Amino acid sequence: MKMSEEEMKERARLQEALVNAPAYRLAYHDQDLLDRADMRPVRLQLELFKPEIAQAEEGIHSTIVVFGSARTLPPDVAEAELAAAEEALSGSPEDPGLKAKKILAEKKVEQSRYYQVARDFSRLVSSTCQENGECEYVVVTGGGPGIMEAGNRGAHDVGGKSIGLNIVLPFEQAPNPYVSPELCFNFRYFAIRKMHFLMRAKALVAFPGGYGTLDELFETLTLIQTYKSPPVPIILVGQTFWERVVNFPALAEEGVISPDDLNLFEYAEEPEEIWAKIREFNQTAKA
Repeated sequence: MKMSEEEMKERARLQEALVNAPAYRLAYHDQDLLDRADMRPVRLQLELFKPEIAQAEEGIHSTIVVFGSARTLPPDVAEAELAAAEEALSGSPEDPGLKAKKILAEKKVEQSRYYQVARDFSRLVSSTCQENGECEYVVVTGGGPGIMEAGNRGAHDVGGKSIGLNIVLPFEQAPNPYVSPELCFNFRYFAIRKMHFLMRAKALVAFPGGYGTLDELFETLTLIQTYKSPPVPIILVGQTFWERVVNFPALAEEGVISPDDLNLFEYAEEPEEIWAKIREFNQTAKA
């Protein structure tokens, strides 16, 4: 029996509704499905595979991880903030709030040297190791501001590639502008992000930082201490800072780590010194 015009319209309406129904979406296009709690294993796999595939396609063979505070400012920015704080204080010299701001601005100027060291180190490594299409010792950072920006910026200065592993946070976060676009990744899970930091790592360089830096540093130390990861040079930049913040010898004296565990890291201050320690370690490892 031939359908009436009304029946044909109804048929078309029903068919369109089916095509647009959530159940009909291709599974990997169904964001509601992927966001479900029970799909977490799939999301974890995707976060593992996507950066792995991209790095392989870009020929990234080995990396150097650069950690440090997101709050560390470039020297010129830190000095401008100090000048503004001094000017504000000059108008109200007894204001306790303005005094505190000046003290903090002075500390930022002091810390800004690490921004320059990280930038110079990355420039040195990238210009040395990324030649003739080779991608060895590519700098990888958390992709954010501060020391992370300095690391990516140094590679950018010399036309080198660098990697940024950003992460979704409750507050506003964006990648710094110096990460190579094809190597700029965003993560939901800290655990998978940390895996990518170490999967190709030939060294870890830790600049002064806060909770995040300490978390990443101690996780790496633990993985190497327990033989879950192969040994790599761990360079702590700024011995005065690190000895003030973490009393490593006290841990050994208390018997909670072995005295040999103090040999898992070294201190350094300048870009050339950091690079020399990394090269010496890896040449020794090959011997």
